Amino acid sequence: MKKITGNKLLVKALKEEGVDILFGYPGACTIDISDELYKQDYTKVVLPRHEQALVHAADAYARSTGKVGVCLVTSGPGATNLVTGIATANYDSVPLVCFTGQVARHLIGNDAFQEVDIVGITRSICKYGVTVQRREDLGRIIKEAFYIARTGRPGPVVVDLPKDVMAELGDAEYPETVNIRGYKPNPGVHIGQLKRAIKMLKKAKKPLFLAGGGVNIADANENFTKIVDITKIPVVTTIMGRGAIPTDHPMYIGNLGMHGMYAANMAVGECDLLFSIGTRFNDRITGKLHEFAPNAQIVHIDIDTGSISRNVHVDVPIVADAKEATEKILEYVEENEQAEWLAQIEGWKQEHPLTMKNQVKLTPQKIIETINEIFDEAIVVTDVGQHQMFTTQYLALNEKKQLLTSGGLGTMGYGFPGAIGAKLGNPDTPVIMIAGDGGMQMNIQEFATAVLQELPVILCVFNNTYLGMVRQWQKLFYGKRYSMTCLRSGKACEGKCGTEGCECPPYTPDFVKLAESYGAKGIRVFNPEDVKAAFEEARQNTKTPTLIEFIIDPEDLVYPMVKPGGTLEELIMDC
Repeated sequence: MKKITGNKLLVKALKEEGVDILFGYPGACTIDISDELYKQDYTKVVLPRHEQALVHAADAYARSTGKVGVCLVTSGPGATNLVTGIATANYDSVPLVCFTGQVARHLIGNDAFQEVDIVGITRSICKYGVTVQRREDLGRIIKEAFYIARTGRPGPVVVDLPKDVMAELGDAEYPETVNIRGYKPNPGVHIGQLKRAIKMLKKAKKPLFLAGGGVNIADANENFTKIVDITKIPVVTTIMGRGAIPTDHPMYIGNLGMHGMYAANMAVGECDLLFSIGTRFNDRITGKLHEFAPNAQIVHIDIDTGSISRNVHVDVPIVADAKEATEKILEYVEENEQAEWLAQIEGWKQEHPLTMKNQVKLTPQKIIETINEIFDEAIVVTDVGQHQMFTTQYLALNEKKQLLTSGGLGTMGYGFPGAIGAKLGNPDTPVIMIAGDGGMQMNIQEFATAVLQELPVILCVFNNTYLGMVRQWQKLFYGKRYSMTCLRSGKACEGKCGTEGCECPPYTPDFVKLAESYGAKGIRVFNPEDVKAAFEEARQNTKTPTLIEFIIDPEDLVYPMVKPGGTLEELIMDC
């Protein structure tokens, strides 16, 4: 029987698993894998400029395509640079397989050059991690890694590859099936529990659907929308759940939580049944836990047993995949329109509509609504900060528009590499990134990757010269002491900020010149009347990225906002 090296088997496995793109960065412990990748023509290898960017790109590729994202890095710092991206994917249930190089087995534990225990480091932030100790186990472990990543609640898997194991000759066969004792995910639905939940739904006078990211992950959007069409029950979403139902649907209220819509938060506080699908009930959507949905019985459908009743006690727990569950729900539901309840919600919408007060100047709302107007189809990727919240408030989503964002971990630096991964996975779909001037600089070196890969992503930078979200808290709750948030702060103004005669240093970098230095296009916009033209110009640039820098007022804050330690009803509407 023919024998091949572990390096060859890995490359063969990638083809067998249908991996068309691998995001990789080379090093001493993976150079032999790189050599085998050079010899094949199935899997495209993309070389970003930093391992953190690489794993974020793989993450967004996975979110936007529904496939498993795959990355390869070397040992030591190559592996540790994945940590933030692995945690990001873990929180947001993104299927990744992360291959890390490792020193030869006899060197492990001896503080060898570029040796780290990456499996130990990532144990609490990945779905599964394993070091391959024997060549004969390699094929099985890789097969299991892909299976674990994509099944049940999806998540990242770390496979650590010692260099000597990969050099050994062994079986050339790659397994066709997986049989893991103790890991048997069951997406099916407990019909008894489901019927109990639907019975409660029919009796409720103020029912409310809460859709989380699990609806989007399971591709249950169409089923869920049909359920809402039949029942006429209003819907609120988490940030990760936005897009579970078209945002222009008449039953959709908006996001709930920290920066949720007033009507959505009030509806949660008043409902008598909260029927939730695919959410963890984290602190950003619950506010003060013991006063969350105080009048409601709670139904909770989630693929992850550990998420049910972890934060919020629920009355009817249902462990199931969101798509499987919604298909079954469709067999039983019937109309339950409550005119008085809907009128009450409409009253809240009219009382506090979601809008920014100053529409004369250039605002985030104006920019995002222009995106809604111009792009019928798009993938929008955000970084993390105020711009992210504005996007989740004002971006219109439907079956042709998708939002990718770091929801659970809140990872600055996700946006730009995320846009690259999304565009590589969806070359015919417009990809728009929205970032702040702070987050944009965290992985700005990926201009080189985007330019060399000829990716015409549109990069929107909301430049308010501050780390805006932290500044917002400092303005509202810390007496306007803007410590460590001004991005123009430097030696020239040290200790003089706010004093008479002190001039702020010029902003650095010049984003337009920086984009141009990489071979990309740069546009700067000051006025609202120029927004549409900037996007139209960007659409004409089909070979390289276009960065549009929007000069934003730092006083544009994200409202509504739940008071720290407050309930969902204790909202700051403006200041």
